Amino acid sequence: MATVRVFPTADELARGVADYVVLRAGEAIAESGRFTMALSGGSTPRALYSLLATQEYADRISWADVHLFWSDERCVPPDDPSSNYRMAREALIDRVSIPAEQVHRIRGEDDPLVAAQAYDLVLRTVLGGPRPDHTPVTGFDLVLLGLGEDGHTASLFPGKSAVREKARWVVAEHVETVGMWRITLTPVVINAAHAAVFMVSGAGKAARLKEVLEESPNPDLLPAQAINPGGGGPLWMVDRAANGA
Repeated sequence: MATVRVFPTADELARGVADYVVLRAGEAIAESGRFTMALSGGSTPRALYSLLATQEYADRISWADVHLFWSDERCVPPDDPSSNYRMAREALIDRVSIPAEQVHRIRGEDDPLVAAQAYDLVLRTVLGGPRPDHTPVTGFDLVLLGLGEDGHTASLFPGKSAVREKARWVVAEHVETVGMWRITLTPVVINAAHAAVFMVSGAGKAARLKEVLEESPNPDLLPAQAINPGGGGPLWMVDRAANGA
């Protein structure tokens, strides 16, 4: 069962998610000595990352204990304007004191299949595993996700096989609707996370958000419905426009 929190504006949404990240980071570091977070790409989280880099928020996170990952990546070089890594680097990573070796980017410039296998290995090294059920020994502390107007999340697109993956943690697929290769985490590893948060903003997402939350589960059509961490459902943090109000 999903939990939905609605914020009046996009700015207040970014602040609400930033507060949640700070809370989760503090809890994880106190419990295990580190905080593992997978970042989302797209336009909506840029405001979040910029906010986390301000003194108000950055001083409340022990960045020396943070490990950053990505939920997906476009198969482009890291300096490409469409790179999810580049966006996060410019908005956040270059502005906080996080050790370079704890920034685990997806190598979008490499052969997609090779890059996916390499990132799968990175995750298995840091998170441990796989267990007999293919899940990691230690799931992500937090996975940040967005929602596309077609119902996709990360790079789990409608009609593609990644959303049905049962063993691999990372896969590469050519997505015809966007005309390029994408590398994505799969539900196997996302659903093993301690928490997953969807950050959704704008009236253009309202109709699809309503379908994802209210329609019968059909992940092949609405891949975001495949996200169910811990069996308790994700946290949806949305602005009033995305909520259809």
